[in-house]
Amino acid sequence: MAARRVALKSIDWLAFAERVPPNQRGMFNALKTRSDAIGAKLTSLPEAPAAIDWSLYRSTVAKAGMVDEFEKKFTALQIPHPADTQTSAINAQEAESNKSASAYIEGSKARIAQYEQELDKFKNMIPFDEMTNEDLNDTFPETKLDKVKYPYWPHKPIADL
Repeated sequence: MAARRVALKSIDWLAFAERVPPNQRGMFNALKTRSDAIGAKLTSLPEAPAAIDWSLYRSTVAKAGMVDEFEKKFTALQIPHPADTQTSAINAQEAESNKSASAYIEGSKARIAQYEQELDKFKNMIPFDEMTNEDLNDTFPETKLDKVKYPYWPHKPIADL
């Protein structure tokens, strides 16, 4: 039973090692060593505990009925296993994180495309030392001054400065 549980929760140590910073390699190696030791110990254990030879105890124990009482109590003993209440919450959190990460990736790709267009614009524009004011206003419309609406210098609202 223990080996099956460990097999379900195996760790991809190579992928994990790629994400570990160089200053934390020692701690990572200690974690991997300890995990491997615990895993080896778990796999060395039998699937089911060894059966108790009650007849041997009956022949050895002097007090009659004591072994029968222990056997009855032992067979009646039920150890409750804790219910897993966190896996569903963790899976929901993982799904939400994956959704937000994919949305962030899509937004990043859109920003990259926009930045590449701006970069192409800058690569293909006339050099600044060869530009006229009209070329500057055509290339960067935000630099154009509205002398009709704002006839006095700086030809922009004060709040925009």
